[in-house]
Amino acid sequence: FTPADVATVELRSLARTIAISGSLAPVDKSTVRSKVPGEVRKVHVREGEKVARGQLLAEIDTADLQARLDAQVAAFEEAKARLTIAAKNRDNAVKLRTQGFISQNSLDTTESAFEAAAAAAKSAEAQVRLARNAMNDAVVRSPIDGIVAGRMVNPGERAAVDGALFAIVDLARMEVEAPVPASEIPGVRAGQSAVFRVDGFGDREFAGRLERVNPTTEEASRSITVYLSVSNRDGALRGGMFAKGSLILDEGEKAPAIPLTAVREEAGQAYVFTIEKDKVGRRAVTLGRRVEEAGLVQVRSGLVGGETVVRSRATGLKAGAPAVLKEAAPSPKAG
Repeated sequence: FTPADVATVELRSLARTIAISGSLAPVDKSTVRSKVPGEVRKVHVREGEKVARGQLLAEIDTADLQARLDAQVAAFEEAKARLTIAAKNRDNAVKLRTQGFISQNSLDTTESAFEAAAAAAKSAEAQVRLARNAMNDAVVRSPIDGIVAGRMVNPGERAAVDGALFAIVDLARMEVEAPVPASEIPGVRAGQSAVFRVDGFGDREFAGRLERVNPTTEEASRSITVYLSVSNRDGALRGGMFAKGSLILDEGEKAPAIPLTAVREEAGQAYVFTIEKDKVGRRAVTLGRRVEEAGLVQVRSGLVGGETVVRSRATGLKAGAPAVLKEAAPSPKAG
């Protein structure tokens, strides 16, 4: 036998997993929209640039907004003047009513006029605040830390109310939306870990965590969607990349594990060929958990760690036959 024909029984914890795959998408993303109408005067960022929360993105022309603010301020000043006059009239009416020079009806009318003036002044003050807020909204800032994924406006263009200006994404946390067979859902729960590989990153593995499980089943596939978060602190991953990996349902206890190819069966009984004292042995085994992706199976009884089993599908093996283990051939040296 060559080294490739045999395997050593190892004590391993074979996790029960299910295969999952899906596209990556940023967890935190925002479409920045215009709160006020107007011509875009300046744009300070482009696609691919990093931005911080509160950073200036664009400026909208404020000429019309300033005129509106000036008009509201003037209306507020006028309302305050009317309120002052109404307050004086009320005070005079109270004195005259006390002295009996006017009727109660006249006093009530003066009181109503004062209350109306006070309400008008309060309304005018609110309009001034709204106009000032509109002036502030003409300065567009980023609501989150992230990267500019899209710029939908250029200087000189007119922005409409609620019109999209920028798309900002935060790549620090990504999410994979993956379908899982409904039959596997009883073993799925929030907090379970997962490992992923992403196209273009070779053998590099990314860690994930199950965050949420959709409460309904997809009608077409009869699967249930799960949502897994993936840490991406180094920013290597991008939205839209395809991830493929495994969701670990449970780790399991350590037990002897052998390659699936080492297992044979006869009359419903599983057995393996072993190599003991330079001879081929035959050992009945009781099997446990299988992990098809890793090509391994646990052995509940019949083997212990450190023993050698035949993993190749050699024919004609018999218990008691002599066995010779060849050493690996040395690598050829460059001439």
